[in-house]
Amino acid sequence: MRPPVLMLIIAVLVAPLAARAQTPAADPTPRIVVMSAFPPEMTQLRAATTDAREVRVAGVSFVTGTLEGRPVVLVLSGMSMVNAAMTTQMALDHFPVRAIVFSGIAGGIDPGLSVGDVVAPDAWAEYLDGDFLRAGSDGRFAATRGHVPAYGMLAPRPVTVVAPDGTARPMDWLPADPALLAVARSMPRAELKRCAEDAAGGAHCLGAPPRLVVGGHGLSGPVFMDNADYRADAFATFHAQVLDMESAAVAHVAYANATPFIAFRSLSDLAGGGAEDQVRVFMRLASDNSATVVRGFLRALPAR
Repeated sequence: MRPPVLMLIIAVLVAPLAARAQTPAADPTPRIVVMSAFPPEMTQLRAATTDAREVRVAGVSFVTGTLEGRPVVLVLSGMSMVNAAMTTQMALDHFPVRAIVFSGIAGGIDPGLSVGDVVAPDAWAEYLDGDFLRAGSDGRFAATRGHVPAYGMLAPRPVTVVAPDGTARPMDWLPADPALLAVARSMPRAELKRCAEDAAGGAHCLGAPPRLVVGGHGLSGPVFMDNADYRADAFATFHAQVLDMESAAVAHVAYANATPFIAFRSLSDLAGGGAEDQVRVFMRLASDNSATVVRGFLRALPAR
C-alpha cells in the first residue's frame, strides 16, 4: 500500500477519535438536567437562566447556568423517542447529573383533565412497543401475545429494560423518582395561565383555572396522536392521563443509569378528543404553564 493512501486511511480512522478528544470535559458541578423537546417549550426556562454558558457535544447545545437558585443544564431533546433517549444519555455521559426534569406539552387522554393542566405522572409506558398482529382467514386478528388488550392489530407489550446492575427484565411502567414526586406534591401552588392569544390578537380562555396533578400514568410513543377512538381506548387500557413523544424514553435511560427523573407535561390538546386547532391555540399557554411549574419545583427542591 502506498504511503499517501495509508496516511489517508489513518486520518479517516483517527478523525472520530480526535473529535471525541475535543469534547468538553465533564462540568464538575452537579446539575439538574432540565429538558424540553423543542424550542417553544424551553423559551421561558432559558430566559430565566442566569450565568448561561453553552457547551456543544456532537452538535447538541447544552446550556449550563443557574435557574431558580439551582445549578442546571438546559437541553432540547429533539422530538421523538430516539432523539430523547440519545440526548439523555449524552447529558449523563458529559455532566455530573443530580436529576432529570422534563418540561413540555402533551395530549390529554384522561376525560377528567383539561387543556392547560400540568401533570407529573408517577410512571411512564412505551405504549407502541409491541406487535402488529396477523389477520386470520376470517379477518380477525390473532390473540395478543402480551397481557395488554390489543387495539385492532396493535398489541402493546412490555419493554425489556437493563437495570444498572446489569439485570434485564420486562417492565410495563418506568417509574418517576418517588422523592421528586414528593417534592412536586408538597410545592406551593403555581399561578398558571388561563388565556391564550391567537395570531390575530383574539383571546381564548379556558373554562376553568389550570391545575397541577401529581401521579397517574403517562404514555410515550413515536407518533403525534390525534385520534378520538384511540384516545378512549388508551385511557381504558392503560388508565393513563397524558400521552407524548419523549418522556418514557427519558425515563428508560434515567432508570438504566440510576438517575432520579420526573416529567411535567402540560396539556396543549386532548389528543383527538377536542377541537382540531387546540395545539395551535394553546401550545404557548401549555408550554408556559409547564415551565412555570418546573421553576416552582426547582425552588422547592432541597439544596445539596
